[in-house]
Order: sequence, then C-alpha cells, then structure tokens
Amino acid sequence: MRYITGGIAMGAALILGGGLAAAGTTTASAAPKPVPAAQAQTQSLYAPSALVLTVGQGATAAESGVQRAVTLTCTPKAAGSHPDAKGACSQLRAAGGDFDKVTRIKSDTVCTKEWNPTVVTAEGVWDGRRVSYEHTFANPCTAKAGKGLVFEF
Repeated sequence: MRYITGGIAMGAALILGGGLAAAGTTTASAAPKPVPAAQAQTQSLYAPSALVLTVGQGATAAESGVQRAVTLTCTPKAAGSHPDAKGACSQLRAAGGDFDKVTRIKSDTVCTKEWNPTVVTAEGVWDGRRVSYEHTFANPCTAKAGKGLVFEF
C-alpha cells in the first residue's frame, strides 16, 4: 500500500510541478517586452515640435478666412502635410523658432503699396513651448517675399 501512496505522491508532485511551470511561463509572457530600437528613438524627454500653419486673406486671423492650412511636425523627424516639411523645419531651427525672423522681408524687395492683406498663423508647440503666432503682410507681393519656406504652401 505504501508503494501506491508513494506513486500517488509522485504523480501529485509532477502535476503540481507542471502547474507551477505553466504558471511561470504565463508570468514570463506577461512581463513587459523590451521597446524596439525604432520606438525608443521616437520617445524624448522634450515635447515634440508640432504646428498648424495657415494662410488667409485679411488684416487679422480673426477677420480672415483660412485659404490654406497644413501641419508641420519637426520632432522627432520632419513630417506633416507641409509640402517641404524638411526645409520648413530647417528654416525654423536656423531661426531658433523665431517666426519674426522667418517672415522678415528683405530690404531690397520692391512691391507696390496696395493694401490687400495676407495673414499667416502658426499654432502649436515648438521645442516644448506653446506657440501662437500671427503676421500680416500688406499684400501678396510682400507675402511672397517674406513667408519663407515655412509658409510656402
């Protein structure tokens, strides 16, 4: 009888051992998986640079209708619906994120003195800080001369 009891004990031990092994594999699969290298590069300690850019006819953004709008993301890489996202991000980085430097009209620009205003805006985040920028050009000629790559869409 003792032999049978030992066999039962051995069988119970094997079953319990198998259950623990199965529980161990379940725990192992539930453990967090390492982040792939591609995803690790997109995570940053800083807020991304992501903007919505608009162009409209009028003296102010509040008075004008939006004629065109694009998105521009510069961090972690240049992207968005902007036709030259890489060039626009490069221009903004070179200007230190200062939109007034981007929309500066060269002194040798020759345009008529008509008042037919074009307004450009930028809303969003640049290098972790909130941006709300608006600039009015006197007419389409000055807008073409001063909008740079950022507002060229």
